[in-house]
Amino acid sequence: MAVNPFTIFVFDIFIFSAILLTVYTVNFYYLAFRSIRRKDKYPVASLGTPTVTIQLPIYNEKYVAARLVKSVCDMDYPKDRMKIMVLDDSDDETVEIISDLVTEYKKKGYDIAHIRRGTRKGYKAGALKYAMNLTDTEFVAIFDADFIPPSWFLKRAIPYFASPNIGLVQCRWGHVNENYSAMTQAQALSLDFHFLIEQKAKSNSHLYMNFNGTAGIWRTECIDDAGGWHTSTLVEDLDLSYRAQMKGWKCIFIPDIVVDAELPVQMNAAKRQQFRWAKGAIQCAVKLLGDILIKRNIPFETKIQAFVQLTRHFGYPLLLIQFLALPILLAANINLHVVKFVPALTIATYLAMGPVAYLLVIYNVWGKNWKQKAKILPYLLIYSAGMAVNNTVAVFDGMFGKKNEFLRTPKYGIVNKSDDWRDKAYNLPFTKTTLLEIFFGVYGLIGIMIAIFSKNPVFAPIIAIPTIGFFYIAYLSFAHSKFKRNKSRTPVTKSEKMADSYYKMALVGMFAIIIFGAYMAYQGYKTDVYPLDISRGKLDRIAGGNNPIQMLEDLRDVKTQLPKKGNPVWIFPTDTTNFDRIQADIDSMMETIVSVQNEPKNSEAFNTAMLDIHSRAIMLRQNLMDATPYMYASFSNIIFSSIWIAAILGIFAILKRKKEQLKSYDKSEDV
Repeated sequence: MAVNPFTIFVFDIFIFSAILLTVYTVNFYYLAFRSIRRKDKYPVASLGTPTVTIQLPIYNEKYVAARLVKSVCDMDYPKDRMKIMVLDDSDDETVEIISDLVTEYKKKGYDIAHIRRGTRKGYKAGALKYAMNLTDTEFVAIFDADFIPPSWFLKRAIPYFASPNIGLVQCRWGHVNENYSAMTQAQALSLDFHFLIEQKAKSNSHLYMNFNGTAGIWRTECIDDAGGWHTSTLVEDLDLSYRAQMKGWKCIFIPDIVVDAELPVQMNAAKRQQFRWAKGAIQCAVKLLGDILIKRNIPFETKIQAFVQLTRHFGYPLLLIQFLALPILLAANINLHVVKFVPALTIATYLAMGPVAYLLVIYNVWGKNWKQKAKILPYLLIYSAGMAVNNTVAVFDGMFGKKNEFLRTPKYGIVNKSDDWRDKAYNLPFTKTTLLEIFFGVYGLIGIMIAIFSKNPVFAPIIAIPTIGFFYIAYLSFAHSKFKRNKSRTPVTKSEKMADSYYKMALVGMFAIIIFGAYMAYQGYKTDVYPLDISRGKLDRIAGGNNPIQMLEDLRDVKTQLPKKGNPVWIFPTDTTNFDRIQADIDSMMETIVSVQNEPKNSEAFNTAMLDIHSRAIMLRQNLMDATPYMYASFSNIIFSSIWIAAILGIFAILKRKKEQLKSYDKSEDV
């Protein structure tokens, strides 16, 4: 039986993406096995108090800069063996805050410098590269602005440089505001998986692990030998750590040394951070993978793990491919339940990525406290799936886009649940990626209906998880973009009030258009696609029946359900999906049944007619299967979708313009 070429193509892409997703997923569980099986073996030795430079790269961090500098100066380490460099590229009030603090601590005898390059060239990597020209100590510790290093950090971490080939000691991130919201809990669990599974497994073996950009100490000789800091990617930490290990240096992870940090509390800030990590990893893959794969002295398993590590963000576009393809295959009535190698692999992918496997990992990593972490797992599944659109854009940007600005993740000094960030500076607006998330969310709703109406409800939860994730991410992106003035002031001008009203009206209009689009999609499915599903079911019954009266009734129903004329394949149409021809075939079948309905059922004429009806019913059923995917991509649907997207983009432009007006009002008042 011939299958539509488009359906074959979608099926092949679906299976190919399933295979790759399975590889990435199985690799995660392999690392989990290695991290659980092998105990930490980190020899330590007393090195005395070697000289250390603590570098603090900062850009516009007025809410957390003082907290960072104070915690570093409070370290229990000899002042004459510790240098502090505040690498300040700021252009706001942060400069004055740091300047006053540095002056204060200098008077107390600290060797602390406020370093201003006068440029942001190279961003964080550029600042670190510049600082290395001023560094003459044996070790270099690095902390980002949102970290709060404990006073004992240096004394506990430096002894792990016992072996002369240790180039980096990476410490674990803690989460000072983990319980601030469901979003921060999901981020915390995701980071814990990274450190306690991936980093731990690689540190305890010959596999390459990466520097996480902060909460770590480098041997200065290692940085120099690896070629120093490069500014060609957005993840200078990953870049340097891989180059160091390719030179033969060992990087280790110490899970028992935990440095608390502040998690992003605004969705748009979290998306920016995820975007930077995903794009930077792809940039590093382009830059380093070739050399890693051809270098002879690197073990084969190390090469494989390096490839997976640097390309793992490809899992996000693969997830979107699966998400887009599954409803199309279900609508085309492709049997995904057949227990053969390839289709079964698809189901195995979802089982492998499912909560049961993650629960086993959580149980083995956290032991008695596993239930507390398990409660956060649903948030993580939804959060991770919802980030697929944002991170897919980052992957393609990393592959084909130009090197763009290093966009930092805003911090607000949020520690307690009662802390508020909405009235503070640095708040980020939602981006156009949010519109894509809405599109995928609406598509997911349609996919869920297709799974149910095509009698494949087992796939509905598989589609529902990312659908909920897309709407969740999009909702928080909008909600966290809402501009709020200082609580002490209210609109005082007519133009300001109008700008505020426009902003609120635009938000309402956008959600109204989204709801209207979802309703029209439902109506379109009900009108155009569902009748074909019903007709295929009746043709199934005709193909196996021999009751002329029932068969005539079914054919009349099919004739009523199907379009009277036209061809849904409006580009390169074929006769198999032409409803004029299909209606004519139904009429011919009905005439055949009428002509033999009074014949004895054991007669040759009756049996010949039934065989002909059965074969023609099977052929028509296949024709409807071929036509079904194209009912979604009809000319009218494309026009409607274009208008729908254009309307949202128009409102997006209004929102952006009015938001800038609102911000300008507050800035003008502060002058």
